[in-house]
Amino acid sequence: MQDDTQRDNTNAALLHLILTGGSVAARRRLLDTHGTPQDALAAGVKNWRTHGLDDDQIRTLEAPDPTVLARCRDWLGEPGHHLLGWHEPDYPPLLRRIASPPLALFVAGNPSLLWHPTLALVGSRSPTAGGRDNAYDFAHAFAESGLCVASGLAAGIDTAAHEGALAAGGLTVAVLGTGPDVAFPRSNARLMARIPGQGAVVSEHPPGTGPRKEHFPSRNRILAGLSLGTLVIEAAERSGALITARQAAEAGREVFAVPGSIHNPMAHGCHRLIREGAGLVESAPEVVVALAPLAAELAEALRGRLTAPNSPSIAVAAPSADGLDWVDPDYQRLWQALGHDPTGMDRLVARTGLTAAELSSMLLVMELEGRVVVQHGRYTRKLS
Repeated sequence: MQDDTQRDNTNAALLHLILTGGSVAARRRLLDTHGTPQDALAAGVKNWRTHGLDDDQIRTLEAPDPTVLARCRDWLGEPGHHLLGWHEPDYPPLLRRIASPPLALFVAGNPSLLWHPTLALVGSRSPTAGGRDNAYDFAHAFAESGLCVASGLAAGIDTAAHEGALAAGGLTVAVLGTGPDVAFPRSNARLMARIPGQGAVVSEHPPGTGPRKEHFPSRNRILAGLSLGTLVIEAAERSGALITARQAAEAGREVFAVPGSIHNPMAHGCHRLIREGAGLVESAPEVVVALAPLAAELAEALRGRLTAPNSPSIAVAAPSADGLDWVDPDYQRLWQALGHDPTGMDRLVARTGLTAAELSSMLLVMELEGRVVVQHGRYTRKLS
């Protein structure tokens, strides 16, 4: 793992690459070739040009806007703020598979949640009362089932989805088309501030970036890319929710839609998706069952990440015949520390002697395997 100084140096170099702008593919190639942002910066103009950077990008890479750079550094200096780059093994595996993955993500909250099985729940900014209730109730049920609920923090269906997941004590991720410090709409600033405590706020844009029309399709691309599937609840024939659904389908993810009244114009987009092959959904368990095999594949990817040579010094545990003991001693300590009452992270750190980062990864593996449940940030055993 990187110490604080190494992380600061990596972030500083990565910020130069982010603020360069222009073709993301060229900058990903630089990282693929050189391995780290520091080495990519040190490669020099000739190498940058060979990898596809144009003259404007090269000028900006040599001298990024100092005001924006300082704002990014200040934001990253706040507790719970992270920068996750394309070059890192912790970059979300599902997001790597989309056609144009972002170079990096600014994350407020727990970045390991971007590996968690996630469902995108999207829809109209001006839903009916019934549509809003459906979004809240579905999100609540998904969160209780262990899925993370992702949405775009927009008004309407997005807001209800985040609120439903939070009310269930579950996980939620907000993917923004603004900087990670800019709520849009402004009325959702309080909701946005709550999310990092039970999830993460994610953006590919530097802090301070305001809402721009061209950013929201790319926001939808990331939202679809982080998720195993996308559920649409109320959408007009032409809407951002349908863009998210199309991008999910193009990425090979599941698409679901809730039908509505033929007299409700907010249902026409959902009906169109169903005609085109989206799964017709009437209850949350239908979606949970459909996503279970994909969630199992993601769990396997996480196991591989945790056993990689450059991963934190934790090993994936294997249950014994009785299903309760663990081969790895760290997992044995964690299992004993959990007990049967909900336990917070601070207490688990004190009981096990492990770091919060180590425990977070271990608990995620145990949760994916159905051995641990989490509610309101507290963990407990789940016994069959």
